[in-house]
Amino acid sequence: MSQANRKVSLDPEDWDDLRAQGHRMLDDMIDNLAGLRERPLWQAPTAEARARYRAPLPRAPAALSDVHAQFMADCAPYGSGNRHPGFMGWVQGGGTGVGMLAEMLAGGLDANLGGRDHMPIEVERQVVAWMAQLFGFPADASGIFLTGTSLANLCAVMIARDRALGVEVRNIGVRDPGVAAYASRAVHACIVRAMDMTGLGTDRLRLIETDADGRIKPAALEAAIAADRAAGLKPFLVVGSAGTVDIGAMDDLDALADIAQREGATFHVDGALGALGVLSPEVAPKLKGIERADSLALDFHKLGQAPYDAGLLLVRDAAAHKRTFSYGDAPYLRHSERGLAGGEFWPCDFGPDLSRGFRALKVWFTLKTYGLDALGEVIGRTCALAQALAARIEASDELELLAPVGLNIVCFAYRGADQAAIAADLQEAGRVAPSTTTLGGRTALRAAIINHRTSIEDIEALVEGVLALGRAQLGRG
Repeated sequence: MSQANRKVSLDPEDWDDLRAQGHRMLDDMIDNLAGLRERPLWQAPTAEARARYRAPLPRAPAALSDVHAQFMADCAPYGSGNRHPGFMGWVQGGGTGVGMLAEMLAGGLDANLGGRDHMPIEVERQVVAWMAQLFGFPADASGIFLTGTSLANLCAVMIARDRALGVEVRNIGVRDPGVAAYASRAVHACIVRAMDMTGLGTDRLRLIETDADGRIKPAALEAAIAADRAAGLKPFLVVGSAGTVDIGAMDDLDALADIAQREGATFHVDGALGALGVLSPEVAPKLKGIERADSLALDFHKLGQAPYDAGLLLVRDAAAHKRTFSYGDAPYLRHSERGLAGGEFWPCDFGPDLSRGFRALKVWFTLKTYGLDALGEVIGRTCALAQALAARIEASDELELLAPVGLNIVCFAYRGADQAAIAADLQEAGRVAPSTTTLGGRTALRAAIINHRTSIEDIEALVEGVLALGRAQLGRG
């Protein structure tokens, strides 16, 4: 029998066996989520577990139950810990059971959202339309799901580049661009990388001085633009931060929008940390001006609590967005008037990916299931917990607050102690996990309160842990 005539399939011989095993796998992960507080937040993988992931190529098949058992024994216990309520080290959401189930559905459907005429693309377009409405963008604004805000920011810089230099730059490349971009010196490093990756060069990014609250100084921005214009450079991009990564500072977005408009520059907002704060009545006023952005990058896997990964780029001018990414002459991507190759919106014309997973489904499920008001309440609570932590720090003679608390990030120190050692000790203990950063040349403990599961008990555990370790370091009993 020729190979072409052989019956070969990866489907199971017994669907009921797969169903039963699938139920066991789902039950295990629901139990895993439900029991987060009963296990360490983080523990270092054992040498034995690591060794089992240095195995030779698996030529022969194995039972799904055995593969699942290895995952539960050697992988699941050694995650990064961001789902745990005591995780405060980095800006990462905690995920939800709803998001996990939506990922299962997306995996089962196995849709490629690069293009063509199928409903998963309509689901993505629905979420984009909701976000356009939420952020005050026009109804015909475009948007696309990406891995995260790092990639969304890169795409935004590409759109701004093409607007400034002309779309022909896609063909001829960047020579001497004659343009400059501007952002806070506290801006996320991905903006710097975007200047590199777009060929514009990091030397053409001006990192502008910040005020005592960590916000870009509009007067300093205007002075930098004036100096560049005098040197023959054209300002093409102003980046505002809706929550800086170190301390959560919110730039004055209205003031930046005014400057960008006056200078004819694109106004982009990096909203990875704080943009979804518009859902919270307490936070929303700090985001005034975000509705004036030409483009906005945000992450649903942070304050939106969706499982990783789920970033979004929203663009006011859909035509400009498409001009930057569309390749209309590839015959294998030709659109049709009818059939599967139909559909008015192909996401591959608006971003770098042709092969794209169904990221939007878990966000659609999250928004539909919980509702925006509940998500806003969660965001408001994380900010309230941050203020409670700040108050606890300021009430202690042993602790020192090292930065203003504008959103839900708290940077502090135990006076005279080794902050990095305290952070590592806490992480290894597995109850709470702050990280560290550097502020004014000093190492700070950094607590980013993002997780919807975090409670005042977790805040107290962090404070008591820092106090105990700091006293032990300094021999204070």
